[in-house]
Amino acid sequence: MAPGESWASVGAVELGHRLQTQTECGHPRSKTTCGLVAYLDGEPVGWCAVEPRSNYPRLHLKMRVPWEGRTEDKSDDSVWAVTCFVTRAGYRRRGISRALARAAVDFARGRGARAVEGYPILTHPGQEIAWGEVHVGSRSVFADAGFAEATHPTPRRFVMRIDF
Repeated sequence: MAPGESWASVGAVELGHRLQTQTECGHPRSKTTCGLVAYLDGEPVGWCAVEPRSNYPRLHLKMRVPWEGRTEDKSDDSVWAVTCFVTRAGYRRRGISRALARAAVDFARGRGARAVEGYPILTHPGQEIAWGEVHVGSRSVFADAGFAEATHPTPRRFVMRIDF
């Protein structure tokens, strides 16, 4: 997104085009991508961002929380990150994010990652969640995909990780 743009401001058609371009959708053997698309009966229903952690400058250069208590090289290209999930309205609460998290692990491993991380929040049944807050995924989504807690830097934020 350009400065001042939001998903809503570019419109559905332009957003769809951008996501398709970014993910290399339609090119399953592409060596580069920024995410994976989930399909249900041929219909795209979800997306998750996954690529080398170093491709997220804000994450490895500006964000403090994921690094508390950690001393590893933030720019290590062999560590990948799952940073965002999007599930289309009408398809939520069907396990789309869980399927995407599992696919992201396989995708990263298949492209040479030595580890993959996520930065989810802790959610509780009945707990009110601010709009957009859960785009990073919930702790249970990552745990169900085989991630283990690496750190717990705030009461609600976790760093979940799988080392290969």
